Amino acid sequence: QVQLVESGGGLVQAGGSLRLSCAASGTIFSINNMGWHRQAPGKQRELVASIAISGGSGRTNYADSVKGRFTISRGNAMNTVYLQMNSLEPEDTAVYYCNAVSLSPSKNYWGQGTQVTVSS
Repeated sequence: QVQLVESGGGLVQAGGSLRLSCAASGTIFSINNMGWHRQAPGKQRELVASIAISGGSGRTNYADSVKGRFTISRGNAMNTVYLQMNSLEPEDTAVYYCNAVSLSPSKNYWGQGTQVTVSS
């Protein structure tokens, strides 16, 4: 089992920045990929960014809406993932969830979510 704990959400004005952190514990050796998703009120949960954990590539993937503004990175210990969010817009307001994907066994883990609110 993998446990995910997020931190770093909050209230910020448009144009500001926030940094989210996600710390994984448990059977972290099984993690293949980690990422951030978000869900705004009345909308479906969507992928924001992801990063490969195993294999050493560190390959990243971003939603078009955040490219050039958000950066996902991983800590040296490989069990922490960060999301640096710059030039925040009111449309970025959502609950942000950390996600970890294990391939063997095949499982999808979620954190409890952290609220990000961007005021105009």
